[in-house]
Order: sequence, then C-alpha cells, then structure tokens
Amino acid sequence: MKTEQKKDAVKIIPLGGLEQIGMNITAFAYKDSIIVVDCGLAFPEDDMFGIDFVIPDITFLKENIDKVKGFVITHGHEDHIGAIPYVERELPVPIYATKLTMAIIDHKLEETGFAQKIRRRVMKFGQSVLLGDFRVEFIKTNHSIQDAAALAIHCGAGTIVHTGDFKVDYTPVYGDAIDLQRFGELGRKGVLALMCDSTNAERPGFTMSEKTVGLTFERIFRENENKRLIIATFASNVDRVQQIINAADKYGRKVCLEGRSMLNVIGIAQSLGYIDAHGDTLIDPADLDRYAPEKTVLITTGSQGESMAALSRMAAGIHKRIHIQPGDVIVLSSTPIPGNEKAVSNIISELCDLGAQVIFQDTHVSGHACQEEIKLIYSLVQPKYAIPVHGERRHLRAHELLCRSLGMPKENIFLLHSGDVLSLSEDGARIEDEVPCGPVYVDGYGIGDVGSIVMRERQHLAADGILVVCATYDKASGCVLAGPDIISRGFVYVRESEELMDELRAEAAVILDACRDRKITDWARIKTEMRDGIGEYIWTKTHRRPMILPVLMEVEN
Repeated sequence: MKTEQKKDAVKIIPLGGLEQIGMNITAFAYKDSIIVVDCGLAFPEDDMFGIDFVIPDITFLKENIDKVKGFVITHGHEDHIGAIPYVERELPVPIYATKLTMAIIDHKLEETGFAQKIRRRVMKFGQSVLLGDFRVEFIKTNHSIQDAAALAIHCGAGTIVHTGDFKVDYTPVYGDAIDLQRFGELGRKGVLALMCDSTNAERPGFTMSEKTVGLTFERIFRENENKRLIIATFASNVDRVQQIINAADKYGRKVCLEGRSMLNVIGIAQSLGYIDAHGDTLIDPADLDRYAPEKTVLITTGSQGESMAALSRMAAGIHKRIHIQPGDVIVLSSTPIPGNEKAVSNIISELCDLGAQVIFQDTHVSGHACQEEIKLIYSLVQPKYAIPVHGERRHLRAHELLCRSLGMPKENIFLLHSGDVLSLSEDGARIEDEVPCGPVYVDGYGIGDVGSIVMRERQHLAADGILVVCATYDKASGCVLAGPDIISRGFVYVRESEELMDELRAEAAVILDACRDRKITDWARIKTEMRDGIGEYIWTKTHRRPMILPVLMEVEN
C-alpha cells in the first residue's frame, strides 16, 4: 500500500505592516523560492526627529537573495511601494504590478536612476506569472487608487489569497467592480489561507461607494459659486480628483493641480487614460492670475497636515504663488491617518485664523472594507486559516473577533508580529521561527545610519537639551589652565540663568580638582566623573536630565 507523500509547507514571513498603518511587506517561501508582496514605507512618528521615511529591514531577503524571484505589488500607495527605490539598491529583483501601479513605480525608479537596472512586467487582471515554485494570479479589486489587485498565490502547499487594500464598490468611478466571482471560484477549489485587509475591521456595515463623494462635491460647488475653492486630498486618489474635475466642468471652473506628488501621479494617470479632463479644464499654476478666483478650483496635497505639503505652506503664508484669502473655502477630502490627527487639527485652526471656511464633514469615503465586506470575502473564499494583515494591533484583534463570529476556530486564526515565520500546510500551521525585522530610518541620503541609539539621543536632546562642559588642563600637573566653561543648548536660557551657570562652572572645577587629587589621568574616566557629577548636581537643582557632553583638551608644557 502506497503512503501519500507529505507536502512541503509554505512559509509566510511578514517583515512589516502588522503593528502600524504603513510599511507593508510580506515574504512567502516555498522550497527554493521566495516572493515578496509589496514593499512600502511608513511616515515618521512625532518622536522620530529628523527622519524622512521609515522602510523595512530586508536582512532576511538579502541573506536569501538567490531564492528571491521578485516583488509582486498590489497597488500604488506609498505604504505599499514607497520603499522600492531604497530596497532595489540592495535587492535588484524583478517587479510585477498592474499598469497604473507600475507607472508610478517607474517614475520613482527613474528619479533615483535605477529604472534601467530593474526588470519590470505589467500584469493584467486574470493573468498569472510563474515565479519559481509559485504561481501568482492578479484579481481585480476596488480601492482608493485605480488598478488595485488582490493576489492568489498558488504553490504545492495550497493557495493563499492576499486581498491587498480593498473594498467592495459596486459603482466605481472608473473601471469594473471587484471580481467577486473569482474569489468564489477560488473558494470552491479550496483556499489554504486568507490574508485580509484589517484597516476598517472595527467599523460595522459597508464602506460607501466613491461616487457618493461626487454628490458632496457637487453640493459644495453649488453652494459656493462666488468663492474660491481649494480641495486637499491624497495625490493617489485618482477617482477623487476625477470627480472634482467633473464638478468643476459642470460649474464652469478651471482646475489647477498643486503639490509635487499631485502633479506626478495625476500626470501619470492622465497619460494612461485614467483621468478625463475636457478641453482646457486643467490649467497651469502660472496661469491662475488670468482667471477670477471664483472661477477656479485648486486640488492640492496636504490633507494630512504634512508640514511641507502645499496646503501647509499656504496656511503658513510661505507658498510662492497661492495665498489664503478671507472667504476662501478649503475642503479636506480625507480622514486623518492614525497619528496625524493633531497635525490636521492644527492646519484647520491655521486656515480658520486666516479667514477661510474649512469643510471636512462628509467629504471622504474610505478605500478599505468594513465588517460586512470582510465577511463577504470570507464567505466566498472559505479559507482554512485566517491571517489578518494591514493595521495596528487593535485592528488585527477586531479582525480576529470577526473571524470567530463566522465560526472559524481560534486555533486557525493567526495574529502575527512582523518577523514571525508562519509555516502552513494542509497538515497544520504553527509559528516556527522569527527573522530580523524592524524599522530602518531614512534621513536625507542616509539609509540605516541612524539607529536606535542615535534616535534615543535625538529624543533625549529634544526632551532636555544639551550641556557642554569645556576645559583645558595641563597634562603633566593636571591643573586646569582654562575654563571650565558651560555651553547650554535647549537646557536653559543662559542670560536668565547666570546664577545656575556660575554654580555649574564651580561644580565642574571641583570635579576636575578632585580628579587631579586622586591622580585620575585617563580621559574617559575624567569625562565619566564630570558627566555623573554635573548630572547629579543639575538634577538636585532643576529635576532635569540634559545630555552632558564634557570636552577636555590637554596641553603639554
């Protein structure tokens, strides 16, 4: 009697995106093949001083570079493609994506000079690509950017469905509705695991169609015919921009795009036919003065309160062309990303102080599935295992409860952490290992040169400032020849704290004299004594802990 050969397990290794909104990247390993789904960045949090972006740690992929067959991208948002130019420098493997997504990636690679070095292939919905021991199929979904795809990842261990970011929109502004039929077909054939978007897992009901926002825009245009309109939204929300253009056409306004990312993405979308602007509706920013303000509408970046985005520069009065005037109507067509609430609130206040009317109610619908849509996908796919993805821990936990409400056993639901190695097969599933994982900070041209120690130092400096203690002493005798002098930055204002400065100089002199009397000549030891002594003295006087930096210079006579 023949015994059935046991199948190899497929391993799912999330390298980001499971503790936060952003930095989505997941590796799939089967036999001698590895594929990577998405390669996104995250924007810095408030305490990441000086950091421009955060990208994933790809140590695992670099250690297995001979097995990596390519990146497969679900859609063109920064949290799914933003890290590609940085990662491809160290991991130059092929990229597979749908048309608009690939066009945005092309633009990023051209800006960094890597476009000629990376092989890329545009995929159509329903099409599959063989990548080593995997076959990856692209499935049409709806999201807040065109050409979003779910992925059916086929291998010998079974089929894994990855939804990407999605919602179920039966009346999309452009293109077809989500291909629910294909999800059902996959479910009937058998799906090993479903990795499903968790962003709106806490929200009951269905996400509203993107077309509902178009009706809101028409009302805003109708009610403010004699005022200038400035609408801030995500540059990547091509459908939203199209609906603003439609409303502008209807009410006889010219449309001006403002903001670098807005011009880039919408320019790409227009060249591919995803934006339909009649005649001379779109005008150049330099031509704005030729039209009455009430006959124009500006579509700009900055809906998340980003400090250098166009809307923020307008609010601060530092935009070179556009200045907010009393009576302007500003529309924020987005919902604050978790962590951006304060920045958005601040910019609303700044705009109101300038006399503008700010509208932010009912001007946005999410691009992510709510609970009933998530349930629909589970009902169609009928996976053996559930792996919630894309979201903070609370979103993943809400997703788990949703799966339990559908009757899925708790042991078949896996709430992973970034770096976990989940081994899956028809015979069972378990977390069997972990790989190096964590944030890599991008600061200017530096990638990864700012680590956790430097970040802690920056946080320390931001919280308590720095105190520099300078002194020159004779190497032979140990006598102080000059100083000690105290330099304060971010600790106290020297002119208003002269008494404290004098006390600190005296304390530093006492410490140096004590080191000389104890015949301590080692620089490192003297600096430690100075740091500890001054630090303790400052704490007793002020209950503050600034960074103390002793600078000692030796002189030989």
